Amino acid sequence: MCAQVEVLEPAVNGTLNVLKACLDAKVKRVVYVSSAAAVALNPGWPKDQVVDESCWSDKDYCKTTKNWYCLSKTLAESEALEFSKTTGLDVVTICPTIILGPILQSNVNASTLVLLKLLKEGSESMENKLRMIVDVRDVAEAILMAYEKPEAEGRYISATHIIKTKDLVDVLRSLYPHYNYPKNFTEVENETRLSSERLQKLGWRYRPLNKTLIDSVESYRAAGLLD
Repeated sequence: MCAQVEVLEPAVNGTLNVLKACLDAKVKRVVYVSSAAAVALNPGWPKDQVVDESCWSDKDYCKTTKNWYCLSKTLAESEALEFSKTTGLDVVTICPTIILGPILQSNVNASTLVLLKLLKEGSESMENKLRMIVDVRDVAEAILMAYEKPEAEGRYISATHIIKTKDLVDVLRSLYPHYNYPKNFTEVENETRLSSERLQKLGWRYRPLNKTLIDSVESYRAAGLLD
């Protein structure tokens, strides 16, 4: 795959084309949904640093590791904010982490796959990574808030429940004991933690983790993804 043609250029050019159309139509504000992938991928940060909206993923590191998704999100969001500065179009960005919650479609996306693997694969060993989860309905409310509140500006990280994979599995097992969960976990050190303090100061509130997990699993069942 030629990443520049298939991933990077559509992400950046597509974003700029929409913003140009919004500028021509005299739209007052645009809320751009970016990703925590544009925030968190930077090996140069100090250990145990809590990452906020001032942090950006390192573009060169994304290229070196061939993490084209992270690079595309980083480039597109930075271009959107630069476009805002140069044209005066009001652009606010939301950077969600792993988005769970009830699904409307039966096909599997990257976030859904994270939970399905924990429920179905029964891995002998899995890394005990931090999982930063946010409910899709809470993301929708964050987007609406960023659009409607006059004081909203710049970037907002949308991350609610930060939990180790083993602890997440323990919660799932307590709710649904009969699925095929991972058996063992290996520890991972020096992981990045993201903060949604800025979004919460805007008035954002979020659902309990159990509510998100239950509604996720029940919607997967209804879609036939757990058969």
